[in-house]
Amino acid sequence: MSTRLEKNERTTRSVVDQMGGPLGLTYSVVPVIVFVLANTFMSLTPTIALSITAGVGLFVVRLVRGERIASAVGSLVSVAVAIGIVMWTGSARDFFVVGIWASLAGFVLTAGSLLARRPVSGVIWNAVHGGRNNWRAHPGDLRAHDISTAFAALVFGARFVIQQWLYVQSNTGGLGIARLAMGTPLTILAALLVVWAFRRSTTSMRATTSPASDDRRPERTLP
Repeated sequence: MSTRLEKNERTTRSVVDQMGGPLGLTYSVVPVIVFVLANTFMSLTPTIALSITAGVGLFVVRLVRGERIASAVGSLVSVAVAIGIVMWTGSARDFFVVGIWASLAGFVLTAGSLLARRPVSGVIWNAVHGGRNNWRAHPGDLRAHDISTAFAALVFGARFVIQQWLYVQSNTGGLGIARLAMGTPLTILAALLVVWAFRRSTTSMRATTSPASDDRRPERTLP
């Protein structure tokens, strides 16, 4: 049992790592900075060329540093998709359109899970811990996952509302500032809340599966 718990704790600690780690989150803002600055002083064509160069350069740097290939490729693909949309529409503001609608999707998912009384952070925690834990029966655990998921929903919702308004106003510079201000800092805060909720549930699981506990076998429940 101790081996399983140690594995679960390692899984909990890797939440930020799965998003590329703190440095990976920092890398994610570089293409945005390059695009916004270039678009301020250049026409659209050189802005696109410089952004592509920055994206490829960042991809190479991440590979040289030995980061996960999936993280490096994911970053490059996201830049490529954004640039592709800009080339197709001819509008600089469309560099941000994927992120805007991704925020709406994230809000619908997280807010919907709260309404269904199955906060998504708790569902994920239960899935990576075997799917056999009656976590919703513990008010403290459920509340922790409610808080972490509600914060994520707030972040997603705020990103969509503010950036969609700036998009309608064709304010590319404002979109860049909003993307930076509401990107990495809020993502890290949300991740920390998720880690806190994960650890709380893991601690509860340890208590209910310890030799001193009468309830050694967690009840199977739906996520």
